[in-house]
Order: sequence, then structure tokens, then C-alpha cells
Amino acid sequence: MEPLANKIRPQSLQDFAGQEHLAGEGKPLRVAIEQKHLFSFILWGPPGVGKTTLARIYAHAVNAEFFELSAVSAGKDDIRKIVDIPPLLGRPKILFLDEIHRFNKAQQDFLLPYVETGKLYLIGATTENPSFEVIPALLSRCRVFTLSELGEQEMLKIIAQTKIKMDKKAKDWLVKMANGDARQAITMLENTLKLYDRITLQSLKDTLQSSTLRYDKAGEEHYNTISAFIKSMRAGQANAAIYYLARMVEAGEDPKFIARRMVIFASEDIGLAQPTALVVANEVFRACETIGYPECSINLAHGVAYLAGSKKNRAAYDALYAALDDVKKYGNLPIPLKIRNAPTKLMKDLDYGKGYEKYDTQSYLPEKLKNKKYLKI
Repeated sequence: MEPLANKIRPQSLQDFAGQEHLAGEGKPLRVAIEQKHLFSFILWGPPGVGKTTLARIYAHAVNAEFFELSAVSAGKDDIRKIVDIPPLLGRPKILFLDEIHRFNKAQQDFLLPYVETGKLYLIGATTENPSFEVIPALLSRCRVFTLSELGEQEMLKIIAQTKIKMDKKAKDWLVKMANGDARQAITMLENTLKLYDRITLQSLKDTLQSSTLRYDKAGEEHYNTISAFIKSMRAGQANAAIYYLARMVEAGEDPKFIARRMVIFASEDIGLAQPTALVVANEVFRACETIGYPECSINLAHGVAYLAGSKKNRAAYDALYAALDDVKKYGNLPIPLKIRNAPTKLMKDLDYGKGYEKYDTQSYLPEKLKNKKYLKI
């Protein structure tokens, strides 16, 4: 049976709710759709805010053949099959790649030439920052559109499109529970009707209690959990850190997201106290890239136990930000002549590099900052 979310999916921008900064009158995506501009782009935003719907509306508007893949299960062969399909009456091919952040570097490299030559126009959808998850060569050939969480009025409009009767209390609770995720709200309604005759506040609550652990990877709980995870490692509380790690693993959080935060933590919080922490964190990240779930969760736990138990020293982190403050305050102060590069005779005549000694003890900082101590160890 076709899911309710698909049944009520808008076919045009007239029925689409939300993303006014992209789909409103005169806004970039609406203009592209109305004028049938053909280009590759990436839709970045939280779950259930209209990424797939916008991709389909756009593909229909430009009269393209629309192919949809999920990066979770698709591979190079799936892309090759789409490319090999003979063009239909000269229509362009659009590949909608959901969760593009799940494609590894090799898979993205494979996709790149087809996008470059126009054999495929790519619409990627991701909940993660494409600057981190999409290779630069592919990212440079795509425009990035950032989508926002849906507001209360937009959620109410979408719920009304289901034509399911419920009172105001049930509707208000549903909007709050879904937290800006339209698909979650619609799925909740659909699941409740499978269990109960009608939608009430109590039937919605009972359905929620029977479902799996709720964890919105782009919502408040996501940020609360990763915050608790980092703070537990910072405090040296390995048991708490592993517990919050388990919550993220159980909810299907991208292991690379977790590992990336561990790499940052290794330099930001442990730093000079135990430099090997950065090596360990990077190896955990590499393991997540090459192994994936479920096994890489063991690598994550190994790394978390090590990082939480390490001594902490934020001196390098603090030094960087103290120096950044001075850069912003004073701009590009003159670099001392004796440490400037002197590749030409003119530069040497101007005393560039003059007096430089390898193990000089005099300050190499600009004159205005020569007595500054950023690194306090």
C-alpha cells in the first residue's frame, strides 16, 4: 500500500508548504522552476521539510526523466544503469540521490564525470553539511540550497492536506511532537489509524509509546545528545560518554558525524596533554569510513574510552583563538623583514631575510605584538 506521505505529496509549488526563502515568489528555486533552468544542485536541510518533493517538482517542470536512488543502498552499478538508458526524446536525465552524504569518496568520484558532461543532472539531498560530506569537485558543480525546519503554520497546512479529522488538542500535540518534520507527523497519523479507529490525543500518545526510540538527527535531541557526549568525554566520564554514544548508534546517527566530533575533541580538549589522541581519533574516523555499521560502533567505543580517559589541555585551542582575536583587531601587521621570503635580488636589497638565524631567540611576531604569549604552557 502506498504510504500516506506519498499520496498527499504536492505536485506543484502552489500546494507546497514552507521554504519561502527558496520557493516563494521571486526566490531562486521558484525562478529556476518557472524558467526551466537546468542545473545540478544539493538540498541541505533537516528530515521531512520537502527535499524530495522539491526535487520531483523541479524535474517535472524541466521535463526531465527522473531517477531516484538512496545512497544508503545504491552503488556505482546503479548509476551506470541509469546513464546507459537511451535518452527519451532528448529529455535530460535527473538523478535524485537521497542521503548523498552516505556516498563515499570513490562513489562520488565515479559520479563526477557524468555530472561534468551533462549526462546526468544531480539533485542531492542531505541532512549533513555538504561542505564536509561532498567532495570539492562535485560540490563546485552544484548549487547548494539550505532548507529550514517547518514552522507551526506550515505543519498545520500539511496536516490539513491529509483530510484526517482530529480535534485541536490532538493537532497541537502532533505539531509539537513532529518538531518541524512533516513526514514524521504524517507517519504518526498513518500508524495511529492502523491501531485505532480515530485520531485523539490519547491514541497519538499510545502510538508514540509503542514506536522505537525517537531521535531526530537534525532536531533538538540530536544536539542535546552530541553535547552530552562531548561534555562527558571532557569531564573524563567514560561511562556516560559510552551511554550517549550508544543512544546515537541505536538511532542510526551517521558514524562519521560522531567520529568527526571526536577528531575535533582530540585537538580542542586533549591537545598537548596527549598528542597521540589525535592519531587515535583519526584512525577511528578512518575505520568508520572503511567499515561502516554495525562493526564500526566498536571502533567508536574504543576511541571514546581512550579520549575520555586522556588528560586534557586546551592550551593550543586557546592560543589559536587568542591569536585570531589579534588578527581581527589589528589586521595584517607588517611581518619582520628578517623572516620574509627573499627569492629575488630586489628583495634581498630591501633587507628581506637579512639577519635570519635558524635558532633565533628574538620574537618573530610583528613589532606591535612582539611580547605577546598566546601559548600558555
